[in-house]
Amino acid sequence: MVARDRGAKGLIFVSGPTSPLRSRLMPLEMDGTLGGSSLAVLSVADAVAEQWVNASGEDLRDIQTSLDKGEMAMGFELPGIRLEANIDIEPTTARGRNVLAWLPGYHAAQPASAAASTAASTAATTPTAGAALPMVVVGAHIDHLGSGTGAGSLAKDDERGGVHRGADDNASGVAGMLEIAQYLAGEMLPPRPVHKHDILFAAWSGEELGLRGSQAFADDFAELYPDRQQSSSASLQPAVVANLNMDMIGRLRDSLVLQGIGSSPYWTGAIERRNAVVRLSLTLQNDCHLPTDASTFFLHGVPILSAFTGSHDEYHTPRDVPELINYEGTAQVARLMALIARDLVMAEEAPEYQEQEAEPQMRANLTAYLGTVPDYAQSELKGVKLAGVTKGAPADLAGLQAGDVIVELAGRRIENIYDYTYAIEALKVGQETSVKIQRGTDQLKLALTPASRQ
Repeated sequence: MVARDRGAKGLIFVSGPTSPLRSRLMPLEMDGTLGGSSLAVLSVADAVAEQWVNASGEDLRDIQTSLDKGEMAMGFELPGIRLEANIDIEPTTARGRNVLAWLPGYHAAQPASAAASTAASTAATTPTAGAALPMVVVGAHIDHLGSGTGAGSLAKDDERGGVHRGADDNASGVAGMLEIAQYLAGEMLPPRPVHKHDILFAAWSGEELGLRGSQAFADDFAELYPDRQQSSSASLQPAVVANLNMDMIGRLRDSLVLQGIGSSPYWTGAIERRNAVVRLSLTLQNDCHLPTDASTFFLHGVPILSAFTGSHDEYHTPRDVPELINYEGTAQVARLMALIARDLVMAEEAPEYQEQEAEPQMRANLTAYLGTVPDYAQSELKGVKLAGVTKGAPADLAGLQAGDVIVELAGRRIENIYDYTYAIEALKVGQETSVKIQRGTDQLKLALTPASRQ
């Protein structure tokens, strides 16, 4: 970003002979950020760079040894060196599929034998004559890393290319979801009490690529369920009243982590009541901006509760195998989430939604606060698309809205989330600045006064 903003035409990276790297060249791979920099970037072998610097009477190893001291150093020209490169990149496209199962709440207009019915996400309809009820979504992502050839794998050198089985991430969550579905399918048949909500069970695709499956569901919700009323295109309420998510619930040790508590005051009481039966040791976390599908629902105005038993050394490696699963613990987690789900389908009132501030936190020294919620699943575009803004926050007061694309902040060009983070870092609390946004076909410039993060 610094090179780009100072007028560089491109960047060439060389690992250097003193660097202990597995590969001397940077691999071309998808990192999930969808961020570009408008610069041509090349990675070249040490031998190529050595020839270039030798032409100036320099030595690559000596240069790197000097730079390794961390002291400032002057650059120098490479006389007579001209570089041309032609790079063909062929995009690889694939289609993921969410797997959805719909369990209707029992009410008078529905047949007494109502049970779970599957629906393709491209043709989801309500299969009863009764009026559609608000739904509770219970989900877990069904995808993992395959042979781990992308950027997400943490495999050791001797494991490269091995099958990543994903027993905990996230076969455990899918198994828990299926257990809940089996339990509630029996609980919701007559002559059981009348239920106020339907349930949609969802196995999400594309979570490891950036919550793609759940985001596609949210984006297409009005088309998939035309009989269910949304308050706005940015919110799934009141059609969806809550989302329960299970991502890595197979390694229960000291305690179960329940995330997203801050999304609704409903959760604390519901968890306390139902855990009195299950008796799990719990760790409650308020954070709602999570690296899992629950975040998609929170950003669309839905209270979330996500179950997680913690990370481990086998995460995103071929060593995440079924033999390491705590099956009894996984069953306990599923039982607790099932009881909470049962409470939700019987509740007269939907849980109240609470907003929560969010800014990109890639660097620790952000002091200015805007109250923007970036859309981390945005498609390839220049700028930062907003999934929402916190009510009453500086961004809201300035007139920013969900769907706006920030292209400039305080005079700095914004092409991706990294640009945005650095621009926020330079803002001064209480000092008015400007933000330029793309809203549909219009480009607007708004006045913005950052508040203090404290």
